[in-house]
Amino acid sequence: MHHFFVKQEQITEHGICITGGDVNHIRNVLRMKPGEQITVSSGENRKEYRCELVQMDESCVTAKILWADQPDAELPSEICLFQGLPKGDKMELIIQKAVELGACRIVPMATRRAVVRLDQKKAESKQKRWSAVSESAAKQSKRMRVPEVTRVMTFAEAVEYARRYDRRLIPYELAGGMERTRSLLSAVRPGESVAVFIGPEGGFDEQEIALARAAGIEPVTLGRRILRTETAGMTVLSVLMFLLEGRES
Repeated sequence: MHHFFVKQEQITEHGICITGGDVNHIRNVLRMKPGEQITVSSGENRKEYRCELVQMDESCVTAKILWADQPDAELPSEICLFQGLPKGDKMELIIQKAVELGACRIVPMATRRAVVRLDQKKAESKQKRWSAVSESAAKQSKRMRVPEVTRVMTFAEAVEYARRYDRRLIPYELAGGMERTRSLLSAVRPGESVAVFIGPEGGFDEQEIALARAAGIEPVTLGRRILRTETAGMTVLSVLMFLLEGRES
């Protein structure tokens, strides 16, 4: 069943008005008709609405609410992926998989060893595209919210931004002690927020690791093998999902 996101103000007691690009998608791409059913959520109240399409015009698709449910589709912890800018279109894949694995936010970072350099105009364009990828992945994976993709930050800005998170980890190839990694990941409790820093293809340089350490971000190892940038973040997110899924305390 197709899933769509709306703002909370678009939901009334009896109906929902779907606007924007989803109107064209429903009418002209999916070619849906009145009487067909969809699911809708706003991401604000964690409710999922089962709806029946009633009326479709060029600016609004009106859907009647049949019932509302509160499915347990979100992780009990807020996880943010801080991702060093990778080459090519890898960022789209990273965002897609991060959303599927339960990340609530993705922060693109311009790091010292990143090959990609974006000026303001390109960065804004990329952010718009990445946000669309996040929304598409959220729909596909039946998320209750669309994870935010922030503006591109410098590493120093990202470190400062991460201070709001309870636990902060930075996989680093020179970090040692797999037992310590296991201990830190296993210690994350439902309700705690987690920041995960992933470097680009060239990894983080020593000055960036020093800055992270000074801010209380814990370097960890992901094993004896060197993981690609598009693999490292998914590894941490997968472990956290496994540890947190369905836990209440």
